[in-house]
Amino acid sequence: MQIVIPSKINHTYRRRHDRHLYAARHLVGNFFAKLKAFRGISARYDKRGQIFLGTIHIASAVSMLN
Repeated sequence: MQIVIPSKINHTYRRRHDRHLYAARHLVGNFFAKLKAFRGISARYDKRGQIFLGTIHIASAVSMLN
């Protein structure tokens, strides 16, 4: 497991981290924040897993098109 989040600027000991991995983590976090805007996903109104996964696919496609 690698360290992804960088340490604070004012720390005496600076941890090494991968900037590219941190950027990818940031993109994934932003994508989940966009998915939470869809009310059906955040409240999970769908009872079955396959229907819920389909809703996530549709929401992600709409999110990518915008």
